[in-house]
Amino acid sequence: MQKHITVVGALHIGYAASLVLGALILFMTMIGAGVVSQDETALVILTGIGCLAPGFLIMLAVPGIVGGVGVIMLKPWARYMVLVLAVLDLFSIPIGTAVGVYTIWVLMQDETVQLFASGSSQ
Repeated sequence: MQKHITVVGALHIGYAASLVLGALILFMTMIGAGVVSQDETALVILTGIGCLAPGFLIMLAVPGIVGGVGVIMLKPWARYMVLVLAVLDLFSIPIGTAVGVYTIWVLMQDETVQLFASGSSQ
C-alpha cells in the first residue's frame, strides 16, 4: 500500500504543478496580449485579469502541493486534507475525476489508515 500512497502524493503534486504551469501561461498570454494591442485601456484590463486569474489558480494549487508532500511523508493531517481535495477533484472531469477516485480508494483502505496512524513508512 506504501506505493499507492506515494503515487497519490505524486499525483496531487503533479496535478497542482499543472495548475501552476497553466497560471504562468495565462499570465504571460494576458500580459503579452495587452502589450501587443498597444491600447492603454486593453493593457490595464488584461494586466488585471492576467494577475487575478493566475493568482486564483495558484491559490488552488498550493493545498495540493502541501497535501501531496504531507501524504508522501505520512502525516496524519495530510490524509484528511488530500481526501477533501480528492472530493473536489471529482468535479474536474476527466482527469480530476480519475485522480479523485483513486485517491479516495487508496486513502480509505484499512492498511492506509493504520500507516498514517503509526506515521511509519514501512
